[in-house]
Amino acid sequence: MAISRDKKQALVGEMTELLANSKMTVFAQYQGLSVADLQALRAAARDAGVVIKVIKNRLVRVALSGNDSLKDVDTSSLKGQLVYATSDSDEVAPAQVLDKFAKQHDALQFVGAISGDGALLNVDEVKALAGLASKEQLIAEVVAQLLSPVNDITNGLSGNLHALLDGIEAKATA
Repeated sequence: MAISRDKKQALVGEMTELLANSKMTVFAQYQGLSVADLQALRAAARDAGVVIKVIKNRLVRVALSGNDSLKDVDTSSLKGQLVYATSDSDEVAPAQVLDKFAKQHDALQFVGAISGDGALLNVDEVKALAGLASKEQLIAEVVAQLLSPVNDITNGLSGNLHALLDGIEAKATA
């Protein structure tokens, strides 16, 4: 079924806005996935704050050309049936969502990504991004490292205090 010109313009406008606000846009081939699989992918993505779009590559090229920082992106890899995952809050989340889904569904294959500043990433770079810890995990690790000396000092003083109290108790009972 053909899409009307107004619908195409609306799709291009929506995609232009998504690309402009996105910190990372990851795209992957999804040929061979069922509608139920794509719905499951969208649900998982929604939980992670990622937007999933299935849109014609030609319309994505128009949306890219409408964005000043992305108009010079090489679009030669935009071929075939592609699904686009974007996030406006986390650079790594789109890659992680697609990677997690791809581990369960072999039909989903990474093609590449476009960073928020217009850099085109290849498949290996996207897979490396997907292997990174999430932003929340990294923050938790930094906080744990910062609190480590405080915990060590507290535990050391606590141990000495307990030894002192044990010594006083032993003298009192003697």
